Amino acid sequence: MKTLPSLVAVLAFATPCFAAGPEAAGSKFTDWSAPTNVSSVNTKYGESAPAISKNGLSLYFASNHPGSIDEADLWVAQRGSVDDPWGPAFNLFVLNSDAFDQSPALSRDEHYLFFATNRSGGQGGLDIWVSHREQIHDDLGWEPPVPITEINSSVNDAGPTYFENEGGRPQLYFQSQRPGGAGQADIYVSEQQEDGTWSAPQRVVELSTKFQEQRPTIRFDGLEMVIQSNRPPSLGFDLWVSTRASVTDEWSAPVRVENVNSPQTDAQPYLSGDGMTLYFSSDRAGGAGGNDLWLSTRQRRHGNE
Repeated sequence: MKTLPSLVAVLAFATPCFAAGPEAAGSKFTDWSAPTNVSSVNTKYGESAPAISKNGLSLYFASNHPGSIDEADLWVAQRGSVDDPWGPAFNLFVLNSDAFDQSPALSRDEHYLFFATNRSGGQGGLDIWVSHREQIHDDLGWEPPVPITEINSSVNDAGPTYFENEGGRPQLYFQSQRPGGAGQADIYVSEQQEDGTWSAPQRVVELSTKFQEQRPTIRFDGLEMVIQSNRPPSLGFDLWVSTRASVTDEWSAPVRVENVNSPQTDAQPYLSGDGMTLYFSSDRAGGAGGNDLWLSTRQRRHGNE
């Protein structure tokens, strides 16, 4: 049975001891739990690139389920409460195309959905597009998407994630292969201006290596970022975490996410806003087939509620 194309092939564009992260000593969170398979969503096809709503009741992802227009479409599954299993997934036809559509990410107010696609109308390769909806609980109410021309380039730009800085100014972090990077793919950031346009993207130098850094995802307070990378000693792609003391500080050197990575591909992370749930995709054993969605959880330590 045909499966969703390898995340490594798409996003590359084309268990040793773990170091302690800067937030590890005196961290406000417990350790991540052993990952569990999101079995009510996963199928024998491929599921990847998850994104969860703030209330935990809508799960967006990319898949080649039957009914997809092409090899990867954006889908959404819903549930009545966070204790319920996920219901059947719906194809978000208005967002999808006859090209590759993936890596969804919601704005903080959930009126906007950013994603990557290589459809016509972009600037070349994968580009970042955005869609708007009036009602934040209407998962089928998205408007036709448009490309973000100020951010996109003639090479691959993908894996967007949204963050608002202390002044409420939106920032978009994403991965790019554009010239001037340190390696095969680097993390960049752009800030939205008062007129709604986006600033020229700047490379996040402290996260860059000669390897690949991709699909950043940021906690709502802006102090923790999870990325996927194939930097050593990763076994393929692994999940890595970086922290900072304030939103004006530089990011720390990333370390591998403890308890989560496997010898297989672990990629496409999406951190819940409160930082207590980490969704990602993996082709590890124990899934339904191909790439599956997995999640890991943690709790706030006593005194950090």
